[in-house]
Amino acid sequence: MSLLYAIEICLRRTKVPPSRFGRNAVKDPRLVHDLRLGRQPGAAMERRVRAYIASLAEPTDAPAASEGRG
Repeated sequence: MSLLYAIEICLRRTKVPPSRFGRNAVKDPRLVHDLRLGRQPGAAMERRVRAYIASLAEPTDAPAASEGRG
């Protein structure tokens, strides 16, 4: 899956604005805008963005509803 496609899916799923996504992922608020215009990220940046997307998909450490009962 292309990086831009993965980002677009993440943006729709999380409802995070593109500038905030870029800032949080790689400290670049123009990242998504520039990728949409054809910017080609380097391998290191792509790894950082994909790791950020994966971190958003991980479940939180919140206790399960059944814990603490009994």
